[in-house]
Amino acid sequence: MQNILKKLDLQDYIDSFSKLLAREKPIVLEGDINIHYNLINELSKYDIKQPETVASLDTALIHIQKQGILKIDDIYEFIKIIKYFLYLKRFNFEGKLAQWIDKIIIPSDISKITDYFDEKANLRDGINEDYDNIKYAISKNKEEIKQSLYKTINSSKVRSYLVDSQVHYINSEECLLVRGGFNHVLKASVIHRSNSGFFYVVPHSVSELKQRQSDLKNKQEEIILKVCKEISSLFEKNLLFLKFLNKEFDRFDHYQARLFFAKIGDKNFIIPSKKNQNKLVNFSHPALHDPKPITIDFTKSVVMITGVNAGGKTMMLKSILSAVFLSKYLIPYKASKETVVGNFKSINAVLDDPQSVKNDISTFAGRMVEFSKLFATKSAIVGVDEIELGTDSDEAASLFKVIIEDLIQRDIKIIITTHHKRLASLMAANENVELIAALYDEENQKPTYEFLQGTIGRSYAFETASRYGIPLSVVKRAKEVYGDDKDKLNDLIERSSSLERDYQLKLKALEDEISKMQRLTKNLEEQKEKLDEHIYSEKSKLHKEYKDARDEAKKAIKAKLVKESHQHLNVAHKKASEIKTQKVQDVGELKVGDRVKYRNTKGSIVSIKGKKAFIENDMGMKVQVMLADLTRSGNPIVPKVKPKKATVTVQRPDSGHVKLDLHGQRADEAIENLDKFLSDALIAGFDEVLVYHGIGTGKLAYAVKEFLRTHPSVRGFEDAPANQGGFGAKIIKL
Repeated sequence: MQNILKKLDLQDYIDSFSKLLAREKPIVLEGDINIHYNLINELSKYDIKQPETVASLDTALIHIQKQGILKIDDIYEFIKIIKYFLYLKRFNFEGKLAQWIDKIIIPSDISKITDYFDEKANLRDGINEDYDNIKYAISKNKEEIKQSLYKTINSSKVRSYLVDSQVHYINSEECLLVRGGFNHVLKASVIHRSNSGFFYVVPHSVSELKQRQSDLKNKQEEIILKVCKEISSLFEKNLLFLKFLNKEFDRFDHYQARLFFAKIGDKNFIIPSKKNQNKLVNFSHPALHDPKPITIDFTKSVVMITGVNAGGKTMMLKSILSAVFLSKYLIPYKASKETVVGNFKSINAVLDDPQSVKNDISTFAGRMVEFSKLFATKSAIVGVDEIELGTDSDEAASLFKVIIEDLIQRDIKIIITTHHKRLASLMAANENVELIAALYDEENQKPTYEFLQGTIGRSYAFETASRYGIPLSVVKRAKEVYGDDKDKLNDLIERSSSLERDYQLKLKALEDEISKMQRLTKNLEEQKEKLDEHIYSEKSKLHKEYKDARDEAKKAIKAKLVKESHQHLNVAHKKASEIKTQKVQDVGELKVGDRVKYRNTKGSIVSIKGKKAFIENDMGMKVQVMLADLTRSGNPIVPKVKPKKATVTVQRPDSGHVKLDLHGQRADEAIENLDKFLSDALIAGFDEVLVYHGIGTGKLAYAVKEFLRTHPSVRGFEDAPANQGGFGAKIIKL
């Protein structure tokens, strides 16, 4: 991996990411990348602190397995991990993240050990009585040493021999700095001599106290060893759990590091896609300072980049391979979310000159060795810089044409840079080849570092030579040698590039205009539907007024006011004949694929069976409803785009309920009512409902269970609590 990182100029970028890991490890995240991405996405909703730096525990785990005794430092590294997971369990996670964290159950005896130590890996007070006594004795002894030194300093006999009145630390020893002849007034041991000829001494009275301190520390170490032995024995009993926890910590560490790395510089996660599409949108290579973002479609099997020298061709090649590499290992990078990158098993970069005196191999021979390896590879992406390097360009063009065509059949994507136009012209007619030209600013005589798809670019060798200091007279003679016909070919290529640029600009303007017209059309259709609904609402209101009038007339009849009642009835019938409660649009016979509306939800008919229909609403939810409850919707079908994250609000209909009573119903009748009830509950946005079926003979309960097991929208169900029906009811999760 280090080789490909170096070739793609990604080493510094990966190093900056690795610094965010709690401990050194490979950047590869084993397992399903989509599962990892979903967990990272869920984790991003919470504000979680980074884990402390943790040492590798592989050696410690082997030591435990061999019944060894861990040092207190190794034990504390385990404590850090255990504490971190206890901290995570305080969060109210949801979804897959909650399921994962809930699986990590820390044994109580292991959890209890975390209280043994403080933040500096020292035993806390109250854990071991003998340790506390020794700790107090050491502290008291240190104070006695300090007092003894100050007593000596303040002694009138010694004062005249003291160089200063400070306590010095030499070789981790507390000592005094004295002049020669001190031995007449002070019994002490010399431990060092200063550059000025003075002596660093430790008084014998202090030496005795230091010896006592050493004895106390030895006893303290014995107690710590005993504690370590007990904890090591406990760790041995829980060895499998510790191995599991160590592995899960690395996994969580990968997630957290990627999240924090994404926040630095506003990077995006682009996961490999199974779509037959590859496109970079506003990608910035991390090795470049203040880069110009590039957008490039590399969906076709071969991408051939031609054009001006020093125009960014090699960096374009590296950018494509870098994006694929970073996506493959779920490392965030700077690119728009519209970027789509395929999933490739391997990434190969043929960028360097392989010539080697040591191996007795030429440039071209080295390139052939690289290409020969590709014939045993599948589902790979390969980048080749200056493909004809090391041999005659005309011969190489013919050879590489055949090689490339064969590699296309082996499901290999190839990104090529070249200055030679023969290979480009040979491959131009192949529908699997995408031509890309690096552009040149003729007016300012310099590359633009922009690219144009669908054409071949000039190399501008003469212009580049002039720009970098080659005399104009030399360049002029070179042009004469090159020949007018080839120069005209270059002009033709440049004219073709200009026409292609103009075409792309006009095409973009036309697409913008089409998009604008589509938005206007959609707005008009939505306005029409709103007007239809308004008319329908107003007529329904009139219909209600008519009904009220008729009811009043009936009351008048009952009151035996015959003449007045007939007048009311005549007026009511006249109003009724003028009212049409039908919508303006003609519904006609509904069929599969029609856009329809069910209450406040719109969608498309998936299938029709008798008087029922399955519809899929715009949120992707499928429900079964009665055909009679559907009305045609005028809105066009909007293409589905699966977003990474979306929040949908559905207005709950008035008829939505969370409870259904099936007591006394036949099995087929109950299932039909249950089906409609679940559909209404889904539309209403309920995620949990209660259904009463009773106990009885058990037939109805069995029918309900079988139906719920096969229903596509039921996530699970269980018997209700005793106070809600017990075995005679089911709580259903949608």
